[in-house]
Amino acid sequence: MPITPLWAVDVYGRVYSLSTAGQRWERADDMLLELKRVTAGKGRCWGIGCDHHVYLNMMPSETSIRYREETYENQRWNPVDGFTDTLLPTDRWPWSDVTGMNPQPLHSFQLPSRSWEWEGDWYVDQSCGGEPSQTGGWEYAVDFPANFSPDKKWNSCVRRRRWIRYRRYTAQGTWAKIPLDHPKKPPLPLCDISCGGWEMSDQSGRYPYLWGVSQQGQVWFREGIHPRVPEGSAWEEVEVPKEVAQLSAGPGDLLWALLWDGNLLVRTGLTLDSPTGTSWVEVESPGKEVEALHVAVGVSVVWVVTKDYKVWFRRGVNSHNPCGSGWISIGGEMMMVDVGLNDQVWAVGEDRGLYFRMGVTPSEPSGSGWIPVSGQWGHNKEVLPPRSNTPPAPQQDAPKPFIPASDSFINSLVSDRDRTSTPQPSIAEIPQEELKELPSAPVLLTPAEAAEHDVPWMNVDLEGAEAARSTQAAGPLSKGEGSSAATYALGTLDSSQGVGEEDGPVWSWISGGGCDVDAGSQISWLSPAGNGDSSPLTTSLSLTPVQSAAWREQPQQQEPKEEISKKPLERSYVRASVWVRKGTLRWWRDWKPQRWVDVGVALEQSTRSDGRKDSIFFVYYTQYDEKKYLHVFISEVTALVPVLRDCHFAFAVYTAERTKQRWPLVLAAPSERDMNDWLCLLSDCCCECRGIAGPPSRQALWSTTSKGDIMVHEPSFSLENPAHTPACDLLFWRQVPGHLRRVESNSLGLVWGIGWDGTAWVYSGLCGQQPNPASQMHPQTDVRSVHVYENQRWNPMTGYTDKGLPTDRPMWSDESGLRECTKGDTHPPSPLWSWVSEWAVDYNVPGGTDNEGWQYAADFPTYDISWPQNHQRLCPTKCKITVRGPWQQVPPICLSDISIMPCLAHSRMEQVPVWALSDKGEVLCRLGVSPQNPAGSSWLHVGTDQPFKSISIGGANQVWAIAKDGAVFYRGSVSPQNPAGECWYHIPSPPRQTLRQLSVGRTSVFAVDENGNLWYRQGLTPSYPQGSAWELISNNVTAVSAGPLDQVWIIAEGVPGFPGETPGAVCHRLGLGPMQPKGTSWDYGIGGGWEHISVRGNSAEAPRGPHPLPAGPPRSPAPQRSPAQVNGNAVCV
Repeated sequence: MPITPLWAVDVYGRVYSLSTAGQRWERADDMLLELKRVTAGKGRCWGIGCDHHVYLNMMPSETSIRYREETYENQRWNPVDGFTDTLLPTDRWPWSDVTGMNPQPLHSFQLPSRSWEWEGDWYVDQSCGGEPSQTGGWEYAVDFPANFSPDKKWNSCVRRRRWIRYRRYTAQGTWAKIPLDHPKKPPLPLCDISCGGWEMSDQSGRYPYLWGVSQQGQVWFREGIHPRVPEGSAWEEVEVPKEVAQLSAGPGDLLWALLWDGNLLVRTGLTLDSPTGTSWVEVESPGKEVEALHVAVGVSVVWVVTKDYKVWFRRGVNSHNPCGSGWISIGGEMMMVDVGLNDQVWAVGEDRGLYFRMGVTPSEPSGSGWIPVSGQWGHNKEVLPPRSNTPPAPQQDAPKPFIPASDSFINSLVSDRDRTSTPQPSIAEIPQEELKELPSAPVLLTPAEAAEHDVPWMNVDLEGAEAARSTQAAGPLSKGEGSSAATYALGTLDSSQGVGEEDGPVWSWISGGGCDVDAGSQISWLSPAGNGDSSPLTTSLSLTPVQSAAWREQPQQQEPKEEISKKPLERSYVRASVWVRKGTLRWWRDWKPQRWVDVGVALEQSTRSDGRKDSIFFVYYTQYDEKKYLHVFISEVTALVPVLRDCHFAFAVYTAERTKQRWPLVLAAPSERDMNDWLCLLSDCCCECRGIAGPPSRQALWSTTSKGDIMVHEPSFSLENPAHTPACDLLFWRQVPGHLRRVESNSLGLVWGIGWDGTAWVYSGLCGQQPNPASQMHPQTDVRSVHVYENQRWNPMTGYTDKGLPTDRPMWSDESGLRECTKGDTHPPSPLWSWVSEWAVDYNVPGGTDNEGWQYAADFPTYDISWPQNHQRLCPTKCKITVRGPWQQVPPICLSDISIMPCLAHSRMEQVPVWALSDKGEVLCRLGVSPQNPAGSSWLHVGTDQPFKSISIGGANQVWAIAKDGAVFYRGSVSPQNPAGECWYHIPSPPRQTLRQLSVGRTSVFAVDENGNLWYRQGLTPSYPQGSAWELISNNVTAVSAGPLDQVWIIAEGVPGFPGETPGAVCHRLGLGPMQPKGTSWDYGIGGGWEHISVRGNSAEAPRGPHPLPAGPPRSPAPQRSPAQVNGNAVCV
C-alpha cells in the first residue's frame, strides 16, 4: 500500500497532514499559511486561503515536473538575401507556434508563477521528425503551410526550425499560490473548491479536474491541468440555473452541487470529451423540512449532511445514473463529510473531532460505524482523544464556549438551523445574551487592528472575535454540561504551540481524496482499540449534548462512564446500511435489432433504522456512447425464471408491467454457477421483501415450466375473493429446487410430482413448517427425449433423396416441420442437461413404420403436424439432468398423471385419496397416504378395459378420467371405506371433440380437448354427480386446474395481442360464484413457457364478517332437507 496523507484544517486555518505510515499530525511548514478548506487528490492537494487565493501542494516525487516551451522560427527565400525572416504579408509570423497562427517570439515567454524556474536558455532542436539531422534543425517546404522535411530541394521556398526551453516546477512539497488569470477575467473570490475526475470510467490514471464556487454562487472549472502543468491555465465559468453554495467532484464522472436553498444539483454528461458536462438535474434534499448543509461524492456514492447534522446516503448512484434513486439515513451526527479514495468516508463530527467510516467496501458502501481518527498530537506522543465524552456540569452563569469557524459560509448555513423542533445546541452556537451584542454585519479587521487582539485576523470572523472577547471578559471557563466539546482559549501567535493547540486542534475540515486506505488497511491511527476501551460499535453514533443530558437524567446515574457510552448502540441496534452486489452479465436488448449486450449489474439493498429493507436491481449499458441504465424494484418483481436463449445460462426477471408487455428482462451469466448465484440472491431479496421465509405453505399454488422448473406462489385471502381479486400479473412466483414435468398438491401439505421420465416424486419439505435443509435436500434426476425428424422426397431419377422442393420442409426438422433441426445443431433443453445416448431411429411411432423406421405420405402437409409425414422417420436421443431438491422418489412404477383429492384446510382425514395413471395407462390408487406419510405405502390397481391418459379426483371422492381414445369415465362408489370404488360409468364427450385432460374441483368439472377448448360439465348435483351436458367456456387452453373452492386456473396457449409470445401463460378465471360457476372472463398473468399449474391446495377464503340476523321471519324460507336426501356417503369437505 502506498504512503499517502490525510489532510485536515482546524478552525484557525492551520493545515495538517497525517501519513498512513506515521502516527503524528504534521503541520504545514509555512506557519503563516491559513486555509479555509482543502481538497485532495492523488499526489496533490488544493486549498482556499483566507485571502481568497487558491493554493496547490504537489507531493514530492522522484520525477521532477518539467514543461517544455517551444516556438518556431520561420523564414522565406528570396533571390537577393536568400532565406530571411522577411516574410510575405500572407505568411505566418516570423516566430510562431506550430500552426503559425499565433506569434511567439522568444521574449514573450514568461514563467506562469514563482513556483517555476528556467532550466536553461533557448536552444535549437537538431532533430527533424525525431531523427537527427545535419541541417541545423531546419525543415524545408514549398510554402506555408505544407509538409516539411529535412531535405532541401530546388523548390524549397520556406523553412522553419523549432526552439526549445524547459521550465521546472520547484514548489513540490510546499503550498504555492495559483496566479490570477491574465488577460482573462479572474473569477470572483472562491468559497469552495473540489478536486476530482482522475478516475474517469473511460480511462484510468488521468490527471484531475478542479471545480470552484464563487461567493456569488457561480461555478468555475479550471482548464489546462496536466501532469506537466499542475496549476492549470485558466478558469472557465459553467452556467448554473441557481446559486451554488458548495460542490463536490468524485474521482470518476460524478459532480454534485449544493444550492443555497438546500436542494442539490447533479451535473450530467461528464466525459473525457466534455469535462464540464452538458446539463444540470435538481435533486431534493433528504429531509423534507431540513435543508442540506454539505455534500460529498465518490466514484459511485453520495453522502449528504443536513442542517440538523444528520448523515444521509444516496442510493443507486452510478456513472450511468448520477442522480441515484433515494436517500437512506445513516447513524452519526457530523458537520461535514468527505469521500476519499476507494469511496472511504471521513467526517468532522459535531464535536469537532475527526471520524472515519468503518467497514466501507464495494459490497457495503454505507459502512458499519464511525471510529475516531486517533493520531498522535504534540511532542509527548499523546493520542488525540475523541470529543464525544460528556464533560462535567458547569456553573449556571458561565457563558457557553464558542469555537470560531474558519469559513463564514458554514456559519451562515448553520445559523438558520431549526432550533425549535430539535433543540440541540451545536458547539458553534453563541448564547442569546451574546447574540444581542453582535453587529448586524461582519466587519473585517485590518492587520494593524488585529495586532491589538489575541486572535488571528485572517481566519477568525467577527463572530469569533466577539465571542473570544466575551469569553475573556467572563474569566476562565469550565467544561459545560450542555456541550459535547471542551473549551479552547484563544491564544496568541507568539506562543510555541499556537492558538488552540494545547488540547489538540479543533477541526473544521477534512479531505481524504489523497489518502489511499480501505476497509482492510492496517492503519495505527484508525485502530478501534487505539481509543481506550471503546470499540467501533460503541462509537458508531456520536453523543449529542441533548442525548448526554437526557441520559444523565435517567435513574442509572451510578453507572460508570463506559456504560453511558454504550447507550447509543442500544438505541440503534438495527443500524441503517446499504449493501451492494455488482457483476457483469449479458442482456437481451429490448428493442430491435435484438441481440446480446454486455452490461454491468448491481443489486442494492438498503436497511433502514426501523429494520425495513428494500432493494433495487440496476442494469447499466451504453448506447451510442451514452450511458444509460434500467432499474427494477425488487418489491415489484413477480418471478425469476431460468430460460433457454442461444444455449446461454439465462434467466428472466418479470414485473407486473413487463408481464403486461410480454417482455421480461432477460439476462445471461457466463456459467451455471453465476446464474444460480444471481437467481438465489435475487430470490432471497424478493422473499425477504415480502416477508416470505421457509418452505411453501399448505395453501401454495404450484406450477412447472416447460424447462422443468418448479414455481410456487403464496396466495392471499383475497385471491379468490370476487370483490377484491388481485391482478394475476401481480402474483409473486418463487422457485423451489427440483425438476418436474407435472406437480399436484392439496391443502393438507401433500405435494406429488412427476418427472419427464415418469418417475414419481413426493415433496419432503414439510409445507408450512420450519425447514431443515440438511435433511430435506436429496439428489433428483430426470431424463427426457429429444426428437428430430428426417424427411425425404421421392423423384423418378434417384428415388427417395434429401433433395426436396423449395416449398418443402427442411430435410431435418422438428415435429412441426417449420424449424430446421439437424442432429449436429440440436442441443439439450438447457446447459444443465447432458446427452446420455446416441441418436437412433424410433420404430415405435404411432401408426407404425417399415423396417427402416420410415413413414409415408402423399406430401408434406405442414398444416397438420400430427399426421404421419411423407417418408419421414423419427430419430430420438436422451439427455439427463441431476439436481438436488426436497423431493423423495416413489418407486417403482412410472406415472403419466396424478391427482390428490382437494379439501379444506381444517379437514381431518386418516388417509388422503391419491389417484394416478402409469405410463402404460393403468389406473392406480395410492394407499396409506397421510400428512405424516406423504409417500403412502402401496399402489392398488383399478381395473379398466382400456388405457387412460388423464385422471382427477375432486371433492366428495369424485373420480373422473379420460381414456386414450378420448372417452370420459366416472368412477362410482368411491369412499374412504372403498377407496378404489366399484365400477366405471361412461360419460359422453362433447360433440365431435376428443378430451385430453380434466380437473375436478369441489362441485365442478372442467376439461380440455385436443383443440385447446375448455369445457364445463353442467348439472352436477350430489344426487347425480355425473352431470348432464358439456358447455364450451373458452378456447386457447393447454391445461386446467380446479381447486377446493371451485376456482379455475389454466395454462393458456397464448396471450391475445402477442402472437410472438412463447406458449404457456398462467390465467385466472374471474367472476366465479355459486350463481356463476363458469365465471365471466380471464385474467392473464405471467407467461411464456409455463407447462402446468395446480391450485388444488389453495382453500384460503377471505374472512367474512358476521351478518346480523333478520328482524322478522324470512320472506322465502328454504325448505329443510332430510339427511336421506344427501347423496349417500359422499361428504363434501
